[in-house]
Amino acid sequence: MRVGVPREIKADEYRVGLTPTAVREYVSHGHEVIVETGAGAGAGYPDDAYTRAGAKIVPDAEAVFAGAKMIVKVKEPQAVEWARLTPDHILFTYLHLAPDPAQTEGLLASGCAAIAYETVTDAQGGLPLLAPMSEVAGRIAVFSAGETLLKHNGGMGLLLSGVPGVPPARVLVLGGGVVGMNAARMAAGLGAEVVIVERSIPRMRELDNMFQGRILTRYSTKDAVEEEIVKSDVVVGAVLTAGASAPKMISKADLKRMKPGSVLVDVSIDQGGCFETSKPTTHANPTYTVDGVVHYCVANMPGAAPRTSSEALVHATLPFGLALADDGLDALKKNKHLAKGLNVLKGQLTHPAVAEALGKDFVDPYGAWK
Repeated sequence: MRVGVPREIKADEYRVGLTPTAVREYVSHGHEVIVETGAGAGAGYPDDAYTRAGAKIVPDAEAVFAGAKMIVKVKEPQAVEWARLTPDHILFTYLHLAPDPAQTEGLLASGCAAIAYETVTDAQGGLPLLAPMSEVAGRIAVFSAGETLLKHNGGMGLLLSGVPGVPPARVLVLGGGVVGMNAARMAAGLGAEVVIVERSIPRMRELDNMFQGRILTRYSTKDAVEEEIVKSDVVVGAVLTAGASAPKMISKADLKRMKPGSVLVDVSIDQGGCFETSKPTTHANPTYTVDGVVHYCVANMPGAAPRTSSEALVHATLPFGLALADDGLDALKKNKHLAKGLNVLKGQLTHPAVAEALGKDFVDPYGAWK
């Protein structure tokens, strides 16, 4: 199969869908790989590294889409990219369709098969292609919160770690999954006081054992969230419902009860955000303030560390991508976990949570192949 890697065009996005190391793996499987010139430059991979790995460099994205059967990306396709997709294409990337009806309509109209990293599953019920970026995002969230707390960035002028004789910041993490655990790890490591609100009791036990009492866990209720936001200097939103829009954990009315200059970091923004007042921002202009509370809602937080993020992502996606290149859509029939990633096929929505979130009909993908 011919596999194409276009340069990412979303604002401040420097990751790349395949690293040169991954290209070499595809080539060793007998596939052709075409890479848009400059696609890996932002992550530190020059064109000649791809050439040495066996790829062909092409001058623009149009050549990639026209020449490849499978398109491997990082971020969801932008409008100009929807127009280049056809029913012959397999698109393999993050999609996050639930809060994005415009993209959904674009993909449906294209007729392509769109497979979303964020809904591929594993035997343990996890999301293995979301996990590496969740790890990066959870860690970056705390660094970003610490910067945002500083006075010149709009925060209250508080040092996250405190100093001897001066207490540290209190960090509330909403959700104890991969993002939340990594955020808590970084915050605790920097000396902050950390509380995780989580609704899975087994997961709370895991976190308690993991952190050996270094953090506090609380069962997620409205009362618990309302009590904690009043005491918190930073709130990291890390809740996820696979394929669906994130639940709103903090309302606009809640902001008036929070400390002036406190910081909300919404890692769930790709899925619509878990704060009522969230709206996507960019690395170039990452924050805004509502009722005295600073919001950090960058929609591609891992893009700030493109080298680390690209390598971590490719390590996770490579086995699935090779399966698609080797077998085409038949790979979905052979692997039920990869099949969970199929969101769009032949103009139909094929993931139930995505369809429900968008108020559209769900079509059984296996039926759609008949």
